[in-house]
Amino acid sequence: MLEIQNYINSLNQRYQTGISREHSYRGDLQNLLETILPDILVTNEPARIQCGAPDYILTKKNIPVGYIEAKDIGKPLKSKDYKEQFDRYKKSLPNLIITDYLIFEFYKDGKKVTEITLAEINENTLQARLENFKNFTDLIQDFACYTGQTIKSPT
Repeated sequence: MLEIQNYINSLNQRYQTGISREHSYRGDLQNLLETILPDILVTNEPARIQCGAPDYILTKKNIPVGYIEAKDIGKPLKSKDYKEQFDRYKKSLPNLIITDYLIFEFYKDGKKVTEITLAEINENTLQARLENFKNFTDLIQDFACYTGQTIKSPT
């Protein structure tokens, strides 16, 4: 679980500067995912797709296995500012994570399956939730094993 602690430490270093925003943390999450999922290609800022432009796409052998939409640390994921975008993604993307880099919400076919918190903000410092690291790793590995609907006929 050292890779998750390193991730939190890196986020914390950027967060405490007071100048970091949503995009500042993108590389940290990409590195964490690539460490946990060595067989998966994690692409930050992939090409736009029909429903929009999710922040990350996870692929295995050029086949999408999941999408991640990230918002800035400390911005409530339940904000009405995000509702239209999140609803559109939940409707269109069968395997989706919505995150603020600390809290991860997992969706399958538009339904929230679970949520896990890796760290919390406490007096302008990110406090790791060590007890959730193993479960997070298991959830991310399960997320990356998603198999979408396969084509059964030309129609």
